[in-house]
This record gives sequence, structure tokens and C-alpha cells, in this order.
Amino acid sequence: MPEVPHVRPRRLRQPAFRRLNAEIRLHPAELVLPLFVQEDAESPTPIISMPGVMRHSLDSLKETVQVAAAAGIGGVMLFGVPTAKDAVGSGATDPDGILNVAIRAVVGEVGDALAVQTDLCLDEFTDHGHCGVLDDRGRVDNDTTLARYCEMAIAQAASGSHLLGLSGMMDGQVAAVRAALDADGFADTALLGYAAKYASAFYGPFREAVDSSLTGDRRSYQLEVGNRREGLREVLLDIAEGADIVMVKPAMGFLDVLADAAAVSDVPVWAYQVSGEYSMIEAAAANGWIDRRRAIEESVVSIRRAGADAVLSYWALELASWLQEN
Repeated sequence: MPEVPHVRPRRLRQPAFRRLNAEIRLHPAELVLPLFVQEDAESPTPIISMPGVMRHSLDSLKETVQVAAAAGIGGVMLFGVPTAKDAVGSGATDPDGILNVAIRAVVGEVGDALAVQTDLCLDEFTDHGHCGVLDDRGRVDNDTTLARYCEMAIAQAASGSHLLGLSGMMDGQVAAVRAALDADGFADTALLGYAAKYASAFYGPFREAVDSSLTGDRRSYQLEVGNRREGLREVLLDIAEGADIVMVKPAMGFLDVLADAAAVSDVPVWAYQVSGEYSMIEAAAANGWIDRRRAIEESVVSIRRAGADAVLSYWALELASWLQEN
């Protein structure tokens, strides 16, 4: 009998082979850059808990999306920060509200060179900071909120958004918004369902970024962090309701849910590397505890490895520049 060859996986880890045998490669087109735009701002202002990230003025927003298009990233996700809020988030459906104005400005700058995506949620626009309209007992009213989402969807689509990010986690939101868009002549406007969005501690810096008015928490509509099967159930529901893309959020703490979704989904699956993930790495790197560039690259590769077809990341532009260098 011939001797069995000695197995040495390390042969393919030599310098000449590492790049050739990489299973996951990052590409700028797989990256989406979240951007915040503040109403009436004359210049960008730093977000203290997210070093390097800004609340943009309209002028700096337009400059940034031009850079993003030149870098070859896949898209941008816009969040509006209004100067005034009320109980039903009126600014979200005002054609002259900051988010709808920003959509028109960005589409005017980059056209189809980027997928212009917009957050479809009321939390930035409500004085109570919740993602929906409250009932007389102070609870988020699911179906009343759906009506507001439909109005918001029409406003965003009319302003030119290519992809609406339904991030509010209301039951039936994808089906309701899809029906409203189709009925109003916006059949080509795509929907990103934030299908498995967990009630995570890692959203903290985002609250500063959008000047959130939230008191309490969002546990009545966002998922319990320990629930894996429920995350997959929500993904399947959004697909059945007509989502063009589904999302898992946050990313790194929920790679198992992401992998579950990628294994069964017949539509693209994305993940959002949220503000707390960003700030955690930036803080550790600022203290010299980790190699910043390697940690950033590894974090995004891990999300892609788990099954994400695209990643929303605040490092999208920086990553794209490194990929172009390589």
C-alpha cells in the first residue's frame, strides 16, 4: 500500500499563494457609506462619539458623494437630521424636509453612479424618538405607523431615491410600502428590508449622530438579541412581502443570523456595521491596543465571509482607497 501523503495545509499559506487562495475578497462596489445631513448646517460638524464621521451640510454632502462615486463604492445611505420634530414626524414627508432635499441634491450630483439609498424611519423626525407614531398609552402603534411609512416612501421616491431602507421593524412594513409605491407609479423604486434588526447596545453613537430624542428603548419592536430563529423568521417574512434586499443589523454580533439568512435567501443579503462597531475599533486603535487598518479590514471581511453581499460601513471610503492601493 502506498504511504498516505502527509497533509500540510500550510503549503498554501506561503506568500505566493495567500492572495491566490483567498476565499473572500473585498471590492469597493460591495460597500455602502452611511451619511448624515443636518438641516440648515453651513458646514460639517464632527460627531464626537464617532471619530472621523460628520454631520454634513448640503454642500459637504454633495462633495462627499462625488468622492464616493469616484471611489467606486456601491452606494450611500442618507439620514436626515431636522431642526424641528413633532409627534408624527412631519418633516419626514415634507417635500422640503431635510432628507427629501438631500435626496434631490445627491441624485443631482451623482445620478446613477451610486445607488442613492435613504432611511425610511420616523425616529430622526419624532420628538419622542421612536420609530413610529405613539398611541394614547404611549406605545408605538404598528398600523398607524405603516400609514406614515407609506407617505414617507412616496415622498422619498418622488425625490429620486433608488432604494428605500425600511428600518423601523413594524410588522407588515414591506408589503404596505410596496403596495403604496406600486399604486403611485413607483414600481421601479427598490426596497431594502431591515429584516433582522436587533435591540442592540451598539447603536449608542448613532443616537448622537442623529440627535435622537429617544427616552426608553425600542424592545417592543426590535428583536431580542438572543433570538436566532426569530431573526431568520423575520428575514423570510420580508422576502415574502416583496423586499428586494434584506438586512441584518448589527453585523458583527449577529454573524450567525447573517449566515442563516444568506443560506436561504433568494434576494441579496446585506449587513450594517453599526456605529458602536465603528467606535469600538476606533477607540481601541486610538489607544494603540490594535492595528487599526488590519482590524477594519478583518471586521468587514468577517461580515462578507458570513454571507453578506454588501456591507454598510462608515469606513467605506477609506476601505475603497486601500483596495485601490492594493
